[in-house]
Amino acid sequence: MHRREIPSGSLVIHRHQPRGRMRRMAAGLTAMLTLTVTGLTVGLATGVQAAALSSAPRATASGTTDFGCAHPTHAGQARCFGAMKAHRTPSGHMSPFTTGSPTTMGYMPSDLRSAYKLGGTSGSGRTVAIVDAMDDPNAESDLAAYRSAYGLPSCTTANGCFRKVNQSGNASPMPSGDYGWAEEISLDLDMVSATCPGCHILLVEANSANVPDLMRAEDTAATTSGVVSVSNSWGGAEDNTVTSVDSHFNHPGVAITASSGDSGYGVSWPASSPYVTAVGGTSLSKASNSRGWTESAWSGAGSGCSAYEAKPSWQHDSGCARRTVADVAAVADPNTGVAVYDTYNNCGGGMLCDTELQLGLAQGADGWVQVGGTSASSPIIASVYALAGNTSQVTGGSYPYSHTSALNDVTSGSNGSCGGSYLCTAGPGYDGPTGLGTPNGTSAF
Repeated sequence: MHRREIPSGSLVIHRHQPRGRMRRMAAGLTAMLTLTVTGLTVGLATGVQAAALSSAPRATASGTTDFGCAHPTHAGQARCFGAMKAHRTPSGHMSPFTTGSPTTMGYMPSDLRSAYKLGGTSGSGRTVAIVDAMDDPNAESDLAAYRSAYGLPSCTTANGCFRKVNQSGNASPMPSGDYGWAEEISLDLDMVSATCPGCHILLVEANSANVPDLMRAEDTAATTSGVVSVSNSWGGAEDNTVTSVDSHFNHPGVAITASSGDSGYGVSWPASSPYVTAVGGTSLSKASNSRGWTESAWSGAGSGCSAYEAKPSWQHDSGCARRTVADVAAVADPNTGVAVYDTYNNCGGGMLCDTELQLGLAQGADGWVQVGGTSASSPIIASVYALAGNTSQVTGGSYPYSHTSALNDVTSGSNGSCGGSYLCTAGPGYDGPTGLGTPNGTSAF
């Protein structure tokens, strides 16, 4: 089995957590956080059944940390593709920003709808499904706080707009809670809300981050009545088993999106599956041009040429004999990221909790955070598909390829080294990091 190594320079924060909040606070003020260099192996195999484990956030690109769910502990376990804007502590370590307000912690719904020309569109009660691992116990209450802050219509279990189920489609039992995956869930729910405020939302939580559980959740999401699109903000390195489980993404008439990854140039699955729309990432900035915005390829977005997946008939780029990632893109850079509300943590909330989170002595979040990663771009694109209301005609990632005029072509930026080719370097027309481009309205979807 082919395995992909996370670079050996990755930083893992080991946290000492004595009993009592005051003792944790004291430890944070008097002790240095221990940093160790590790090499973690990530792979995909369908037979592994160990439970998913929580991990501490890890420093990634300059100015960001990943979510705690981004550290698979064994082959056959997926990671989520979320990252948080971070700051440097007095000791020189990177720690996530964990407090803020709905107007200071990244782009708001009005910004995203402006950037992608989505004004005047409505999901008309169509359902976007989110597939993630583990449980976020605060999912509905955090979603309510996000929508209230921006004046979006209420979306609750009571009014039929929101529904949370396990991988079998039942309301109970739910999986164990996980602070990192909860951040991912909050990001996904908030991006559907921002992009398609009128959409209903189905959250399907897999029992673990293991591929068999995620595939069970995928089938539940895609076959639930009313679902028109499914977002997957997770993945792992390709190996020779991926084609044997691709069928779980083959649901004609349902648009399925998958994040391209957050480790730069390189291919992730299920983004490489021909049955999904692979979503890359951009850096998005306000500008004084006719659009009012400018985008470049985000350096962390995944892209490249699949080692295993056959080239779909609708892809015609000449530099890759197999499936090329990505198809389209949206904002993903945490430094030009989006505002998200998440309160699931292990320090109880409040000022002391915020300090512990910023010192790296606790896990989770305690309110408004600025986040990104292709975990943001995948639910955005799934929601644009819902806004378009055209998914009965969608087969895999093919639809945008015949509607390129309704996309913003991203022509600058790179996500790594590939000899300067389009596989890692944005340019006119199709390229790996941003695919065909970003939404310019809904016509390409």
